[in-house]
Amino acid sequence: MSTSDFPSWLIGSFARAIDAVGGTAPPEQVHEAARRLLGRWSEPERTYHGVSHLIDLLQHVDELQQETHNANAVRLAAWYHGAVFDAAESAAYAKRGGEDEAASAEVAREELTGLGVPEAAVETVSTMVAGLARHSAPADGGDSAVLSDADLAILASDPQRYRSYLTKVREEYAHIPSHDYLEARRAIVGRLLARNPLYTSPLGRGWERQARENLNAELTRIERELAGTGAKA
Repeated sequence: MSTSDFPSWLIGSFARAIDAVGGTAPPEQVHEAARRLLGRWSEPERTYHGVSHLIDLLQHVDELQQETHNANAVRLAAWYHGAVFDAAESAAYAKRGGEDEAASAEVAREELTGLGVPEAAVETVSTMVAGLARHSAPADGGDSAVLSDADLAILASDPQRYRSYLTKVREEYAHIPSHDYLEARRAIVGRLLARNPLYTSPLGRGWERQARENLNAELTRIERELAGTGAKA
């Protein structure tokens, strides 16, 4: 996909965030870094975790930005949190999503340093990215909570959009047998439901009820389908 296919504001948004956290690289270098990131986000296997997800996440960060200490650091963490994507069997059987937060944090650290971002800001962004692994509740609240809540906002969608999200995620794992995929998804949904609260920023908590309704409905469907695959076996 060509960068001309993306919304025109995306690269400018990345550049403004880099400038706001103290980046010193010239504009053309910053724009090229944004284009490289968009290339990563447009990899063909990303049917859900693609550019649309990035845009959605950035918009939810904007929605929650009054809860942040450094909104631009959160925006950069949103850009980098899915820089590395892995939909291989190992990721599914480890019962985690396709975004590799640890590897993505390393990409963020390397690229932001190359863009002249101060060391403290680089560490802040990369730590937020790494902290999204398994969506453990952020211990420090604040910016980490906003990033986590923005990434989980899809769970509080209306039921039709939630079903579309599930369809796209399943397409990313089309190579995984149905029973194995359902087992992995059941573990992920169970972990999410065990979080109390699911959303940890004050504004994000308004999404709690709808998200739990969607997750519980999905869990019921998974249990029913697993019972069906077990009967067939």
